[in-house]
Amino acid sequence: MARIWIFGSDVDTDQIVPGRYAPYMTQDDQLGRYAFIEARPEFPEQVQEGDLIVAGPNFGCGSSREHAPWALLDFGFRVVISSRIADIFRANALNCGLLPIVLGE
Repeated sequence: MARIWIFGSDVDTDQIVPGRYAPYMTQDDQLGRYAFIEARPEFPEQVQEGDLIVAGPNFGCGSSREHAPWALLDFGFRVVISSRIADIFRANALNCGLLPIVLGE
């Protein structure tokens, strides 16, 4: 059964996967090991395949690198729901198979 992970607003791509790892990564590099790496000790449990993210406004803001949606997919997330998702993040997510859903607040 899929679970919902709640995040606040303004989750930027550097929080999703820190930029310092980006120069060494390609889509095939098991990027899930870097997803939310700095917040992971605060996670109550492990992400399971098919879990989804519900976040406050402005999810995926920041840099335009596609590493962020790649990392979320590899980590097990398939859907991101937010009241506002950054345009470039949304395009990158759609291109790599992560479903970004925008709902009103």
